[in-house]
Amino acid sequence: MSEKEPRVETGEVKPSIDGYRPWPHRWALLVAWTTFPLIWVGGLVTTYDAGMAVPDWPGTFGYNLFLYPWQTWLFGPWDLFLEHKHRLLASLVGFLTIGLVIVVYRQDQRPWMRHMAVVALIAVIAQGVLGGARVLLVERQLAMVHGSVGPAFFAYCVALCVVTSRWWYQRKAVTGDPNGFQRVSVLSVAFLAYIQLVLGALLRHVPEAASTMYFEVAVWTHLVGAGLLLSIASILAILMFRGPVGDSSFRWLSYVLFLLVCVQIAFGCATWVMKYHWPTFVVQSSITRIYALIEAQGMLQSTVATAHAANGSLLLGVAVMLAVRVLRVHGGGLETKEMAAVAASSG
Repeated sequence: MSEKEPRVETGEVKPSIDGYRPWPHRWALLVAWTTFPLIWVGGLVTTYDAGMAVPDWPGTFGYNLFLYPWQTWLFGPWDLFLEHKHRLLASLVGFLTIGLVIVVYRQDQRPWMRHMAVVALIAVIAQGVLGGARVLLVERQLAMVHGSVGPAFFAYCVALCVVTSRWWYQRKAVTGDPNGFQRVSVLSVAFLAYIQLVLGALLRHVPEAASTMYFEVAVWTHLVGAGLLLSIASILAILMFRGPVGDSSFRWLSYVLFLLVCVQIAFGCATWVMKYHWPTFVVQSSITRIYALIEAQGMLQSTVATAHAANGSLLLGVAVMLAVRVLRVHGGGLETKEMAAVAASSG
């Protein structure tokens, strides 16, 4: 064979030396895409206070969860429809997470990735147990914890999507962030976004015996956190626009993040107005008096409050996506260590 002739190899086609396989990424996307609507439905369950519409768990009124007569819950009371739909979606996410672990163990050669998949399975099981304990113990504070863990799991699924993607394998580390500003800023945004979600869960599950001071402190802390989040997201977007960023995706993700923060603040203001009326400093007019007559748990109020909670999870997911990508590019030798581990396991 001539040196100029291409080499043709026969036999089984193996993945390239970087170890990329598409199915772990596809499965991670499927889990993330299914978890996000689950958060929406969970938000509706909280908004309509439908968490106790089904008094038993893991069954439904004595039936197996999957054998409960569909006519009863599909055409039954609204709170029953929400709660049972929430349980079915949660079960689907659980089964998909089991599938993710199987796919990762079969096709991903990275030991730490297999550990991450197992952590995802443990997290989804723990979240289901929390939801069941909330029902069996009739404990409102467990609902608050349950509502805080859900967005964290969604953000974790987003991180899994990044580390299993082709981009993760192909992107090379650079030294464009010598002072670590990008890492600090994006991690700060992700941290603040999650703290805001926890504070929002506190406000949506205020204990019946809580004092007025408890509510006021939670509200003001939530407002201060929103201001800090907007400030850091604005600075990050401006600096990404003006200077080198290390990867083109950083720039557009920072813009999306800033936009989601603005939308989240708008939803938060609308939620406050529809639940508690306009602040006292707003001049009364014909427009402001209309909102004094909004029906509690009406369609408009419930939609806005649920959108506020769901958009917060989406914001957190984008912040985590940006943070993981930044850490990949400016990870300080992460790529070299990872590729060495992959080469050792495949060779």
